[in-house]
Amino acid sequence: MAGTADTFDLGRFSGQCAHTGSAIAAGEAFVAALVEGADESGRPLLRRADFSRGAWESGARPERLMCFWRSTAPEAGERRTMLVDDETLMEMVQRDEPDADPRRRAFRWILALVLLRRKMLRLDGIAQEGGAEMWSFLRRGAVDGEAPLRIVNPKIRDEEVSELSEQLGAILRADA
Repeated sequence: MAGTADTFDLGRFSGQCAHTGSAIAAGEAFVAALVEGADESGRPLLRRADFSRGAWESGARPERLMCFWRSTAPEAGERRTMLVDDETLMEMVQRDEPDADPRRRAFRWILALVLLRRKMLRLDGIAQEGGAEMWSFLRRGAVDGEAPLRIVNPKIRDEEVSELSEQLGAILRADA
């Protein structure tokens, strides 16, 4: 997982479609994607790629896509308060990928912890299943009998959880 503070530095809205190279105009809908990659030394990192709505809807997808969200291109000089709202984060964490690689599982785990901290999720229980620690979460306002969201604890170190949570927060904060 991440070892340095720059591992998840995604930069800002590019203003350009990663598939077509065309400009994404202010006020235009687009899709931002987090893509797995590596830096020059081979260290894993996530990078951001922006896609025009048309390119995305025609099926353009980057290789090693981790997650994506829809947004609107900012006006020049506009300060954005959040790239991804809590509901979008909730959608991202609810995507169950049982065969996901360890980094994807860790990313999902961190998202769940962020949503727990924001009180969008509440912890319903922790159980041992087949040698893995399974955490069950319920959405805020869940009705009786609603199935919990179950996520395996990837057992990353506390300092990594803290660092990754901070990095994820930086990714999701303002573009400015």
